Amino acid sequence: MRIVLVGPPGAGKGTQAVRLAEKLGVPHISTGDLFRANISRQTELGKLAKSYMDAGNLVPDEVTIAMAKDRMEQPDAENGFLLDGFPRNVSQAEALDELLRTEGITLDAVLDLEVPEDEVVKRIAGRRICRNDSSHVFHVTYSPPKQEGVCDVCGGELYQRDDDSEETVRKRLEVYHTQTEPIIDYYKAQGLVVTISSLGPVDEITRRALEALKREKAEK
Repeated sequence: MRIVLVGPPGAGKGTQAVRLAEKLGVPHISTGDLFRANISRQTELGKLAKSYMDAGNLVPDEVTIAMAKDRMEQPDAENGFLLDGFPRNVSQAEALDELLRTEGITLDAVLDLEVPEDEVVKRIAGRRICRNDSSHVFHVTYSPPKQEGVCDVCGGELYQRDDDSEETVRKRLEVYHTQTEPIIDYYKAQGLVVTISSLGPVDEITRRALEALKREKAEK
């Protein structure tokens, strides 16, 4: 299957993308991973992207699109892929459609992970990270440490990242509503959108997503 995964910050896209790609037997293509891979390998696209990033500018759509195109042309993506973080706006969605059209293929579904805005704020603003090891992550509500402010693993200090503050999260949501959410309407017009709730245990959300995608495929 060829799937685009969308949803607001805090919807669990990263977690579900990895799980769904594994279950479906297709590569998980993440914009963040694409940038890191191209920059670390010092590809021409990576050097170009880095020049914009070093100057404090946004990487132009055409560079992101070229990276995605290159990745989707790899042998492991021949029978499908799951796109995470791309397309990020309607312009990129139109470019993706054109790209796929030239290859004679189409998207099978756009999976929309739906979560209430207040829950997004609660999920992100409640995160606490260990200063000694950023892989040690806790949550004041869902996975609190045994001792407040102290990492269970190493005893390091737990802190809230600046970009996890409620004010910053709400600004990120504004950007999502303005730039990315319009692609849902764009794809709805093509009859591709499958919306599921992203509330509940991780396993339950994965099961819900797989069932929804299975129904979508059966109906086509």
